Amino acid sequence: MDFDKAFLILGILLIVAYLLKSMVSERFHIPGVTLYIILGVILGGSVTGYLNADIVDSLDFISDLALGLIAFSIGVELNKEVLQKVGKSIIIISFFEGLGAFLMVFISFYFFLHKALYFSLLLGAVASATAPAATVYVIKQFKSKGVLTSTILGVVGTDDAIALIIYVFASLFASSLLLNKPVSIANYVLEPLKSISLSLIIGIIMAFIYNFMFWKKRHADDITMGIISFLLIALSVSQKLHISELLTIMAFGCTLVNKNLKLANRTKDNLEFLTPLFLPWFFTLAASHLDVGLIKTISGMGIVYIISRASGKIIFASLGAVVSKAPSTVRKFIGFSLIPQVGVAVALALAVKRQFTQPIYGQAGIDMAYLIINLLLLTTIFTEIVGPLLTYFSLKKAGDIRS
Repeated sequence: MDFDKAFLILGILLIVAYLLKSMVSERFHIPGVTLYIILGVILGGSVTGYLNADIVDSLDFISDLALGLIAFSIGVELNKEVLQKVGKSIIIISFFEGLGAFLMVFISFYFFLHKALYFSLLLGAVASATAPAATVYVIKQFKSKGVLTSTILGVVGTDDAIALIIYVFASLFASSLLLNKPVSIANYVLEPLKSISLSLIIGIIMAFIYNFMFWKKRHADDITMGIISFLLIALSVSQKLHISELLTIMAFGCTLVNKNLKLANRTKDNLEFLTPLFLPWFFTLAASHLDVGLIKTISGMGIVYIISRASGKIIFASLGAVVSKAPSTVRKFIGFSLIPQVGVAVALALAVKRQFTQPIYGQAGIDMAYLIINLLLLTTIFTEIVGPLLTYFSLKKAGDIRS
């Protein structure tokens, strides 16, 4: 695709995103992300055809950088002081609900729908993530305060880190299965641990180098140039070594915030101006993958996915709250506030597409990636509508919303 056409498409997408935000999102209190998803579906190859497969593939670099920004934002939230403040219950609930959603979706698709093991593993991993944007929007809109509110904020802040680790294991298992590697402890345990360790090591080293180079810098231009260059290098190195870009950059952000909080905050502040640019592009381009013609075919699987994922979140979050001895309101309502999935889940689905559409995985890999991203986008529209309503219901019942 010619650069002039790419520039025109990106420019038009930003204008439309601005109009949706100012005229629809702010007026009717609809999360902007939901509107970007709907916009992407309408512009996609299966509806209007404006964003066809060739155009979307040529703009993959936009999604890559957006994934880097998302992963970094997750990492810098993992400040040890914040984690200590929110308490052990946050970590326990996050672990339980993330793993619970993974298990429930995996079991439903592998044992009941008899889908391939590699497909069920990856879909379960994608299902483990929770999107904080819609939940936080409800909390801010209704000025919610209380124990449940604090717990929700803590859980959505740590949940995605757990989802990324689950995904790394699942993707390596799926890769071994698709490539017909012999079953062994090395393939299914040591290889994932090796990949995770390498991602963490590279992320940690890059954080120390970044801190050494920029800890004295105060000017916004210096910080912005520094962080973008490091994110691009991290993406390149990770793709070259076939390790998780998301985990590498998350480790980079986590190390930085715990090594130099002031530099991490300056960096995060300077990246915030990119969010209004990359998130509309990211979600619109991602949603354009949805094949509307498949909706009838995959709607049954979509229903199973929604029910099994929601069950995993609700049941296991409550179980985690019981184990961690959280207050009764948290035990009753925490799971109902973890239903939205857009954000990291979309990022993981795109990571599946990038990895498993490579020629070495054959048609099976392409079909799997195609089905996962369509299932996720179809169910995301539902979760982004129902999720905020359930969050409001939970906070109201818990007494955190008093008006």
